[in-house]
Amino acid sequence: MNQNPILENTFLASKWFNPDYLFNQAVIFFQHVGNFFHNFHVGSDLLNIYYGILFFLAIFFLALIAYTSIRILEIRHKEHKHLEHEIEEYAHHQAERERKKSISEEISKNPRWIKTLNYLFSQHASDWKLAVIEADAMLDSLLIQLGFKGDNIGDKLKSATQDKFHNLTSAWEVHTIRNKIAHEGASFHLSQHEAKRVIALYEQIFREFGYI
Repeated sequence: MNQNPILENTFLASKWFNPDYLFNQAVIFFQHVGNFFHNFHVGSDLLNIYYGILFFLAIFFLALIAYTSIRILEIRHKEHKHLEHEIEEYAHHQAERERKKSISEEISKNPRWIKTLNYLFSQHASDWKLAVIEADAMLDSLLIQLGFKGDNIGDKLKSATQDKFHNLTSAWEVHTIRNKIAHEGASFHLSQHEAKRVIALYEQIFREFGYI
Protein backbone atom coordinates (compact mmCIF):
# COMPACT_ATOMS: atom_id res chain seq x y z
CA MET A 1 0.00 0.00 0.00
CA ASN A 2 1.51 3.30 -1.12
CA GLN A 3 1.70 6.09 1.42
CA ASN A 4 0.31 9.49 0.65
CA PRO A 5 3.26 11.58 -0.54
CA ILE A 6 1.91 14.55 1.41
CA LEU A 7 2.08 12.65 4.73
CA GLU A 8 5.36 10.85 3.99
CA ASN A 9 7.60 13.42 5.67
CA THR A 10 5.25 14.47 8.46
CA PHE A 11 5.48 13.53 12.18
CA LEU A 12 2.38 11.34 11.98
CA ALA A 13 3.95 9.40 9.09
CA SER A 14 7.20 8.73 11.03
CA LYS A 15 8.39 5.21 11.92
CA TRP A 16 7.47 5.67 15.62
CA PHE A 17 3.84 5.34 14.61
CA ASN A 18 4.55 2.20 12.55
CA PRO A 19 3.38 -0.88 14.50
CA ASP A 20 5.72 -3.22 12.57
CA TYR A 21 8.73 -1.07 13.37
CA LEU A 22 7.84 -0.80 17.03
CA PHE A 23 7.34 -4.58 17.27
CA ASN A 24 10.69 -5.24 15.68
CA GLN A 25 12.40 -2.79 18.08
CA ALA A 26 10.79 -4.51 21.04
CA VAL A 27 12.03 -7.89 19.82
CA ILE A 28 15.53 -6.52 19.42
CA PHE A 29 15.40 -4.98 22.94
CA PHE A 30 14.37 -8.25 24.57
CA GLN A 31 17.05 -10.08 22.59
CA HIS A 32 19.64 -7.69 24.06
CA VAL A 33 18.25 -8.26 27.55
CA GLY A 34 18.45 -12.03 27.04
CA ASN A 35 22.02 -11.76 25.77
CA PHE A 36 22.91 -9.63 28.82
CA PHE A 37 21.66 -12.24 31.28
CA HIS A 38 23.30 -14.98 29.26
CA ASN A 39 26.63 -13.19 29.30
CA PHE A 40 26.13 -12.42 33.00
CA HIS A 41 25.84 -16.15 33.68
CA VAL A 42 28.73 -17.04 31.42
CA GLY A 43 30.93 -14.42 33.13
CA SER A 44 30.47 -15.88 36.60
CA ASP A 45 34.27 -15.93 37.10
CA LEU A 46 34.41 -12.19 36.50
CA LEU A 47 31.49 -11.78 38.92
CA ASN A 48 33.37 -13.78 41.53
CA ILE A 49 36.36 -11.49 41.09
CA TYR A 50 34.07 -8.51 41.42
CA TYR A 51 32.58 -9.92 44.62
CA GLY A 52 36.08 -10.69 45.89
CA ILE A 53 37.15 -7.10 45.30
CA LEU A 54 34.05 -5.86 47.10
CA PHE A 55 34.77 -8.26 49.99
CA PHE A 56 38.34 -7.04 50.40
CA LEU A 57 37.21 -3.43 50.10
CA ALA A 58 34.63 -4.08 52.82
CA ILE A 59 37.31 -5.69 55.04
CA PHE A 60 39.64 -2.76 54.36
CA PHE A 61 37.06 -0.14 55.27
CA LEU A 62 35.97 -2.09 58.35
CA ALA A 63 39.61 -2.30 59.45
CA LEU A 64 40.02 1.41 58.74
CA ILE A 65 36.93 2.22 60.83
CA ALA A 66 38.17 -0.01 63.65
CA TYR A 67 41.64 1.58 63.55
CA THR A 68 40.17 5.09 63.51
CA SER A 69 37.89 4.27 66.43
CA ILE A 70 40.81 2.87 68.44
CA ARG A 71 42.94 5.92 67.67
CA ILE A 72 40.11 8.24 68.72
CA LEU A 73 39.78 6.33 72.00
CA GLU A 74 43.56 6.52 72.53
CA ILE A 75 43.58 10.26 71.83
CA ARG A 76 40.68 10.83 74.20
CA HIS A 77 42.44 8.71 76.83
CA LYS A 78 45.64 10.75 76.40
CA GLU A 79 43.66 13.99 76.57
CA HIS A 80 41.98 12.74 79.75
CA LYS A 81 45.35 11.79 81.27
CA HIS A 82 46.83 15.13 80.22
CA LEU A 83 43.88 16.95 81.77
CA GLU A 84 44.30 14.96 84.99
CA HIS A 85 48.02 15.80 84.97
CA GLU A 86 47.28 19.50 84.46
CA ILE A 87 44.77 19.43 87.32
CA GLU A 88 47.28 17.65 89.56
CA GLU A 89 49.99 20.15 88.62
CA TYR A 90 47.67 23.06 89.33
CA ALA A 91 46.61 21.53 92.66
CA HIS A 92 50.26 20.89 93.52
CA HIS A 93 51.25 24.47 92.73
CA GLN A 94 48.31 25.79 94.73
CA ALA A 95 49.22 23.54 97.68
CA GLU A 96 52.88 24.58 97.40
CA ARG A 97 51.88 28.23 97.30
CA GLU A 98 49.68 27.80 100.34
CA ARG A 99 52.45 25.88 102.10
CA LYS A 100 55.00 28.60 101.41
CA LYS A 101 52.51 31.22 102.53
CA SER A 102 51.87 29.25 105.72
CA ILE A 103 55.60 28.83 106.33
CA SER A 104 56.18 32.53 105.75
CA GLU A 105 53.49 33.35 108.27
CA GLU A 106 55.01 30.86 110.71
CA ILE A 107 58.49 32.33 110.18
CA SER A 108 57.36 35.87 110.66
CA LYS A 109 54.61 38.35 110.01
CA ASN A 110 57.27 41.05 109.80
CA PRO A 111 57.74 41.88 106.09
CA ARG A 112 61.26 43.18 106.76
CA TRP A 113 62.31 39.77 108.07
CA ILE A 114 60.85 38.07 104.99
CA LYS A 115 62.85 40.52 102.87
CA THR A 116 65.98 39.62 104.86
CA LEU A 117 65.45 35.91 104.26
CA ASN A 118 64.90 36.51 100.55
CA TYR A 119 68.30 38.18 100.41
CA LEU A 120 69.84 35.34 102.41
CA PHE A 121 68.60 32.59 100.09
CA SER A 122 69.48 34.45 96.91
CA GLN A 123 72.02 33.02 94.47
CA HIS A 124 73.99 36.28 94.46
CA ALA A 125 76.74 36.79 97.03
CA SER A 126 76.03 40.52 97.19
CA ASP A 127 72.52 39.76 98.46
CA TRP A 128 73.93 37.82 101.42
CA LYS A 129 75.57 41.01 102.62
CA LEU A 130 72.29 42.87 102.10
CA ALA A 131 70.61 40.30 104.33
CA VAL A 132 72.99 41.18 107.18
CA ILE A 133 72.58 44.92 106.59
CA GLU A 134 68.77 44.62 106.58
CA ALA A 135 68.80 42.47 109.74
CA ASP A 136 71.03 45.04 111.48
CA ALA A 137 68.61 47.82 110.52
CA MET A 138 65.87 45.75 112.13
CA LEU A 139 68.04 45.44 115.24
CA ASP A 140 68.28 49.23 115.39
CA SER A 141 64.47 49.50 115.23
CA LEU A 142 64.13 46.89 117.96
CA LEU A 143 66.56 48.73 120.25
CA ILE A 144 64.61 51.96 119.76
CA GLN A 145 61.36 50.11 120.48
CA LEU A 146 62.90 48.72 123.70
CA GLY A 147 63.84 52.23 124.79
CA PHE A 148 67.62 52.05 124.50
CA LYS A 149 69.17 55.45 123.83
CA GLY A 150 72.02 56.38 121.51
CA ASP A 151 72.93 57.95 118.19
CA ASN A 152 73.67 54.59 116.58
CA ILE A 153 73.38 50.86 117.27
CA GLY A 154 76.73 50.77 119.07
CA ASP A 155 75.63 53.45 121.49
CA LYS A 156 72.31 51.71 122.08
CA LEU A 157 74.03 48.40 122.80
CA LYS A 158 76.37 50.12 125.25
CA SER A 159 73.34 51.31 127.20
CA ALA A 160 71.92 47.78 127.35
CA THR A 161 72.65 45.23 130.07
CA GLN A 162 72.76 41.45 129.99
CA ASP A 163 69.78 41.29 132.32
CA LYS A 164 67.58 43.31 129.98
CA PHE A 165 69.16 42.00 126.77
CA HIS A 166 70.09 38.33 127.13
CA ASN A 167 71.60 38.05 123.64
CA LEU A 168 73.73 41.18 124.05
CA THR A 169 76.97 39.35 123.18
CA SER A 170 75.43 37.97 119.97
CA ALA A 171 74.12 41.44 119.12
CA TRP A 172 77.63 42.90 119.39
CA GLU A 173 79.04 40.08 117.23
CA VAL A 174 76.56 40.45 114.37
CA HIS A 175 76.72 44.26 114.48
CA THR A 176 80.51 44.08 114.18
CA ILE A 177 80.17 41.90 111.07
CA ARG A 178 77.68 44.39 109.63
CA ASN A 179 80.19 47.22 110.18
CA LYS A 180 82.90 45.25 108.35
CA ILE A 181 80.53 44.80 105.39
CA ALA A 182 79.75 48.53 105.38
CA HIS A 183 83.37 49.70 105.75
CA GLU A 184 85.27 47.12 103.69
CA GLY A 185 82.70 46.76 100.94
CA ALA A 186 83.52 44.29 98.17
CA SER A 187 86.85 43.35 99.77
CA PHE A 188 85.01 41.74 102.68
CA HIS A 189 84.26 38.09 101.90
CA LEU A 190 81.05 36.66 103.30
CA SER A 191 80.04 33.12 102.39
CA GLN A 192 76.41 32.08 102.38
CA HIS A 193 77.14 29.65 105.19
CA GLU A 194 78.53 32.45 107.35
CA ALA A 195 75.63 34.71 106.36
CA LYS A 196 73.16 32.04 107.51
CA ARG A 197 74.98 31.77 110.86
CA VAL A 198 74.85 35.55 111.34
CA ILE A 199 71.16 35.76 110.40
CA ALA A 200 70.43 32.90 112.81
CA LEU A 201 71.93 35.03 115.63
CA TYR A 202 69.76 37.97 114.60
CA GLU A 203 66.76 35.64 114.64
CA GLN A 204 67.51 34.58 118.23
CA ILE A 205 67.59 38.23 119.27
CA PHE A 206 64.34 39.09 117.48
CA ARG A 207 62.46 36.05 118.77
CA GLU A 208 63.51 36.82 122.32
CA PHE A 209 61.44 40.00 122.13
CA GLY A 210 58.73 38.67 119.80
CA TYR A 211 59.87 41.07 117.10
CA ILE A 212 59.34 38.50 114.32
